[in-house]
Parts: sequence; structure tokens; C-alpha cells
Amino acid sequence: MKNTHQHLLWPLFPCLLFALQGCLSPITLQHAVSTYDEATTNAISRQLLMNIARAHHHQPVHFTGVSNVAATFDFRFSAGVTPALGGLSGNTLMPLFGGSVAENPTISIVPIEGEEFTQRLLTPFQQSKFMLLLRQRFDIDLLLRLMAQEVRIHDHLSQTIYRNDPSDIKGYEMFRKAVLHLSAIQDQNQLQAEPLNLEYNWTLPVASVSAEGFHTLEQKFSVHHDPEKALFMLHQKKQGPILITNYDPGTLSEEEREQLNEMAMEWDPNDVAFDIRSGGTGGKWPMRGIFRLRSFHAIISALGRSLGDAPEHHVAKDPRTPPILRNENPDATMALLVTDTPPPDADLSIRSYGKYYSVNNQKPHTRWNRDAFQMLYLLLQMTVTDLPRTGTPGITIAK
Repeated sequence: MKNTHQHLLWPLFPCLLFALQGCLSPITLQHAVSTYDEATTNAISRQLLMNIARAHHHQPVHFTGVSNVAATFDFRFSAGVTPALGGLSGNTLMPLFGGSVAENPTISIVPIEGEEFTQRLLTPFQQSKFMLLLRQRFDIDLLLRLMAQEVRIHDHLSQTIYRNDPSDIKGYEMFRKAVLHLSAIQDQNQLQAEPLNLEYNWTLPVASVSAEGFHTLEQKFSVHHDPEKALFMLHQKKQGPILITNYDPGTLSEEEREQLNEMAMEWDPNDVAFDIRSGGTGGKWPMRGIFRLRSFHAIISALGRSLGDAPEHHVAKDPRTPPILRNENPDATMALLVTDTPPPDADLSIRSYGKYYSVNNQKPHTRWNRDAFQMLYLLLQMTVTDLPRTGTPGITIAK
């Protein structure tokens, strides 16, 4: 009977080996994806803190990007038999299995420099990226405190510039008050951000338009013929820049829309326009103007300066501003700790210039500071351009 069992067992060896390989491959893949994902995220997070430390010490900011990760796994298996430890020697054989997994990762790291440095780190953010985050219900005060360089408030025919720079005390305090005012409106779900519909009108003499030219005009414009004046009246509607309001822009009169159209002509793609009017939430302090966005490099530099040259300070909301949810108004855009020893409860810390840098995750502003660091991470990702890729993309499993 024992010999019969041995003969039955031998044909099962290839099946067992194949099954073992099939189980290990998905497990290895899942582990590799999770491990490399965690390592990449951790590396970028550490770079953010490292560059804030560099800015704190007036040193050059520098980033590198992981353009490609290729991990090859080599599975090796062996099988054999050996006499059993006991029983009748020579009559009973026991199977032996062995195996190993070898990993050979290839990681491509690309420094961000040259034209890519200019595009990613020195070019101001565009309005579209700001609005992408705002429409996902991120706090507008956090977004603007990170992303905005200044606010320009219009008063009749003039405008006054207030910088988001604590060293400019008057400008900084007005900037913070304007941001808090929009935040209070957002807290009551009354802040709207919709594209402004722009309308343009032109006239052309009929004699100046050929038949082919008229066909082209019809494709781009709404054309009306005035036979008495021998003119073509051209009308075009375009979706303009986003306008932040405390009212529905669709309720505006034609005259009010024309005024906004004239203002929109002066707006830059890096501007976020707002128009807060009386009668709606926050209407006790009507204001109109633009926030001018800054670059990612400027954001990192500002956070670094806040640790030394230009510390942020408390600014109370304007008396005309509605109540703010949870009275959330932190002094710092993102509070950072600089310590001599590793902070015991930090989510992440790095050592630089003989100190340890970490995000302050202690109450009462734990959520705010963590959200600010998450926002900083997202903003860096939003600057990404196509990195050169080398090697085989993805993870390859070799059996």
C-alpha cells in the first residue's frame, strides 16, 4: 500500500508547483504595488518638508520626480524526495519542496530642472486649477492662503493691492480679512463659482464680405443683416473666466453683464475674480476684485519664510463678516514644528540643518494643518508635466 501511495503522489508534484506559483504571483504583485506606492508618496512628502527647510535657510529649492518604476520578480522552485524519519527505511519516501523569489527593481529618478523647472515651479497657477479644487469643497480660505499672492480690491475707478505677506502688515491683514469673508459665505453654502458668459458684438460692411467669407462668419458668429445700413451685425457668446459670487450671475441685467464683460477683458489667466454684492450672504461688506495666484516655488518660499523672516500672526475677521464655521481661523497657513529632537507624535518628520521639521498635528488645528499639507502635495502633483520614461513601465512578473 505504501508503494501505491508513492506512485499516486508523484504525478501531483507538477500540479502542486504550478499552484504554488499561481498563488505567490498575485500576492507578490499586490505587495510590490503597495510598497512602491507608499515609498513614492513618502519620498514626495519628505521632499516637500525638505524644501520648506531649504527656503527657511534661504537655500535653493530643488525637486526630483520618479518617472518610472520597473520591478522584475524571478520565481525559482525545486522538488525532491527523502526517506521518512522513522518507519520502514527504504519503503517510505517524503517529498521536499524549496523555492526563492528574487526582486530586481529599476527606479528612474529625474531631476526637475531647466525648462521643466520653469513650467512646474516658477509659473503661477491658473484659475482652472484653483477652481478644480474649490469645486471639490476644499476650504476657500485654505486655498487662497496657500495659492494667492495678493488681492486687488476695486473701488470705483481705482484698485488697491493687498499682499499675502506678513511683513506687509496692513496688506496682509486686509488680505486675510477678504479671505475670511469669502470663507464665511462658503460656510453657509452661498458661495457660487460659475463661468461668466461673455458676449461680443461687431459690425462689418456688406461689401467687404465675399460669399466664401460669409460662410465662414456663419460658422463662428450669429449673423444679422441690416439692409438699410448695408451692414452685417455679428454676435458671439463665449464662456469666460470663473467668477466667485454670493448671488446667481444669471439674474444680472444686460448693463451689469456688460460691466463684468469689460472687467473680464483685464483679467489674467492667473486671476481669480470675485464679486460680492449687497442683498446676499456677506452683503454687509460688498467687495469686487481679483486674487492673483502665485507659483508653487512662491508657496514653498512663503512657508519657509513663515518660520523665520515673516511669521504669520492672528488676524480677526471684519465686523461685517458673517460667523465662521467652528471659528476656524488659524494664525498659520500651515503650522510647522522645528525641534532639536524627533517629535514623538509627528505624522512625518525630516532632519535638515541640524533640526527636525514636521507638520504640527496637535490640537486645536490638527485637521487644518493636515489638510494644508495634503493640499501642498496635490498642488505639486498638479504641476506635473510629462517626465521622460526609461526602461519597461510598470511591474513585470517573470516565472
